[in-house]
Amino acid sequence: MFKYLILSLTLFFQASSIWAKETTIHDVLGREVTFDAPAQRVIVGFYPEDYMAIGTEQAYDKVVGLSKYIWQARPANWEMYIKHRPSLNTIPAIGKIGSQAFSVEQVISLKPDVLLLADWQFKALGTQAQKIEDAGVPIVVIDYNAQTLQRHVMSTKIIGVITGQKERAEKIANEYTENLNRISTRLKAKNLAKPKIYVEYGASGVNDMGYTFGKNMWGAISTMSGGDNISAPYIEWWGKLNPEQVIAANPDIIVMTGYESASASDGIVMGQGISENIARARLEGFKKRLGWSSVSAIKQNRLFAAYHGACRTILDGAMIQFFAKSLYPEAFADLNPEEAYLDFYKKYLPVTPTGTFTLTPK
Repeated sequence: MFKYLILSLTLFFQASSIWAKETTIHDVLGREVTFDAPAQRVIVGFYPEDYMAIGTEQAYDKVVGLSKYIWQARPANWEMYIKHRPSLNTIPAIGKIGSQAFSVEQVISLKPDVLLLADWQFKALGTQAQKIEDAGVPIVVIDYNAQTLQRHVMSTKIIGVITGQKERAEKIANEYTENLNRISTRLKAKNLAKPKIYVEYGASGVNDMGYTFGKNMWGAISTMSGGDNISAPYIEWWGKLNPEQVIAANPDIIVMTGYESASASDGIVMGQGISENIARARLEGFKKRLGWSSVSAIKQNRLFAAYHGACRTILDGAMIQFFAKSLYPEAFADLNPEEAYLDFYKKYLPVTPTGTFTLTPK
């Protein structure tokens, strides 16, 4: 019996090595990268939920390193996954790139077939990237932060190659594309005037202006959804506007975003485990921000909230729906963004969160 066990294991590993073959792709930076795919040892530097949604839960059987801090920044979400799959907690953490917690030597010691990084992570590595590649570790760069259709689709298909889930990746990418095309087609047909929109990460509370977004993340979503982003002329990627700039711009709609916890006691909280009553109470507080009573969005009761964790991810198609419906409630009355967000979990992930992920005025 022992001989049969050895033979079975030998055949299994031989089949695995035959299945994995040398593959060359171009990542989102146009870099030509060669590695064995499906990869048997992967370090996931960013976008951990995307990796699981596209690659399936089984893709984490082959994850040997993980930048956990971004997942653990959403503690309720992280705990939901840990409860379902405790082994996630045992994957070595590689630390935040650009901080002292990150170690090139540790990455190399994990002997990955692929180091998967976000665009900003690769750029933050600088000369360290060459050291990793010289050690024989291929680096593949993806990017959901840019919030462009091209990079969302390309990143999704790259994960499909790495995990051996090309058909699944194609399906998810096509659904994302169809969602965005449906919204843009309807906007063109309606040919409506673009409402001015301001988006702010509201963790700092009522008395401290939070970060807003220019070309990427929520800024790009604002534009995709047919809005005129008031931050775009002043902020390239993300940063803060002066309070007077927001008041002078007089946005027609304001969207505040937040995680499950906030740095200020009156900061926006959204996400898993957050009740609508708590989220709404925090949001209502922003109506009292100095000078905002004169802003059109406040006077017209068009103050909204969204879950910050639902941005820079393939899951953010539902947030594009939410912004479009918030900007044009009549044109997109048939959409149910919160349901769409949760439906993605039910379809592509092994867990489904409960809480408040979008909030509209009463």
